[in-house]
Amino acid sequence: MIAKCKAIAHGGNALEYVFREGKLGRILALHNLCGEMPKEIHEEMKLINDYNSRCKNKFLRIEIGIAPKDEPRMTFKTLNRLALLFVKQMGLNDHQWVAVTHKDTDNLHIHIIANWTSLGGKVYDTTFVSNRAARVAEELSRKHGLTIANEVHSARPHRKAQANPARERTKQQVRSICYALLEKHRGKGLSGHSMFLYELNRSGVMIDRMKNKQGKVYGLKFTYDGHSFKASEIGREFGYRTLPKQFESDNTLKPIIIPSSHSSMIPTKDSTPIIQVTGSVLDAAENLLSEVGEVTTLQTHGADYAEIAWQRRLRNQAGKKKKRGRGI
Repeated sequence: MIAKCKAIAHGGNALEYVFREGKLGRILALHNLCGEMPKEIHEEMKLINDYNSRCKNKFLRIEIGIAPKDEPRMTFKTLNRLALLFVKQMGLNDHQWVAVTHKDTDNLHIHIIANWTSLGGKVYDTTFVSNRAARVAEELSRKHGLTIANEVHSARPHRKAQANPARERTKQQVRSICYALLEKHRGKGLSGHSMFLYELNRSGVMIDRMKNKQGKVYGLKFTYDGHSFKASEIGREFGYRTLPKQFESDNTLKPIIIPSSHSSMIPTKDSTPIIQVTGSVLDAAENLLSEVGEVTTLQTHGADYAEIAWQRRLRNQAGKKKKRGRGI
């Protein structure tokens, strides 16, 4: 059994939905209510909750799902008792509520619409109310020998169908390659990062940047033997931001540059060695890119060296084309 609960403002619409013809199975209980139709029930509840004018979400919507293998045991009396026990443990015994079953899906489930305000005028505390509902459902499942939600979650048939043995084997191969190369080059600075990417490409593992609609990079994708994997599937060390950190070394010089091509840098005596180191780093990255092709970012402390090198290479190619055009 599994349950969820939410405070809602549209109590009238919710009642119309649970009583809709074609969906309604059986009415299990009407608690502290006289009417039996959605409009009548809503008007009775409004008489109570209208005293609290500051509140917007004046109704509680609860859904209780029954595991398929428990359905044969669910007689009207059993369902009625489960609804009563659930509401009691949720602390809604002094509130108005209605419980019904639906028949429009393959899985049996119960809908409960409750008044947020009790008959005594006290309001119900909805802090983490969905977690509370899940906990009550688990307690009742253990007490009455029903299937617990975690067991249903782990045994979903569509999850088994998604498991592809070939893909899992390929994933393990990619992990082995990535971790072996990471251990080989870890802590060796930018040169280690560059060699890691180069040898990864030589091994047949391609890394692509994943970008959102705005064109911003938000992650990495590893492709090998026709299968693609997110960085999180390979390991936490291979994320877009975490991968460069694996090659940091306290003994290596960490240059600081402004990656934007439109930004200006004022040269000083202190900045001269930094600029020289940056230039050599970009040259090394550009040479690797010419052999490997487009790979992931070679960044350390926010400096996207590979991107700058790639842009420089594109500008050089464009310049060569212009020169060829002038000579014709």
